[in-house]
Amino acid sequence: MIYLQPGVQYEEMSTRDVYGKEIGTIMKINKIEEGNKLTVAIEGRLDTTTAPELENEFKASLENVEDLLLDFEKLDYISSAGLRVLLSAQKQMNKVGKMTITNVSPEIMEIFEVTGFSDILTFA
Repeated sequence: MIYLQPGVQYEEMSTRDVYGKEIGTIMKINKIEEGNKLTVAIEGRLDTTTAPELENEFKASLENVEDLLLDFEKLDYISSAGLRVLLSAQKQMNKVGKMTITNVSPEIMEIFEVTGFSDILTFA
């Protein structure tokens, strides 16, 4: 975990080749906690490789959260594994508060619409 600003946590996942050499960042998670509100900005790809990291972040961070805001401004791609993590977070937040997704690109919104997630999730 890297701390660049007070109250802001940055998580990065990177891809490594078969020799362990880093070949690029594929997902970055930026978190800002303000009382019972958590803002999570995701950058890069949310796919089979990175979805478990986001799921772990949610498990560790959502305990006292009543308002979860997901910022997808820099999200480039989402797979079914990423959709599963979002659905799980939505179910958890329905019990205690709300989850809202902002700054969704037309390409990502099309995925939500084709899969029916646009009817389940809340967008701002």
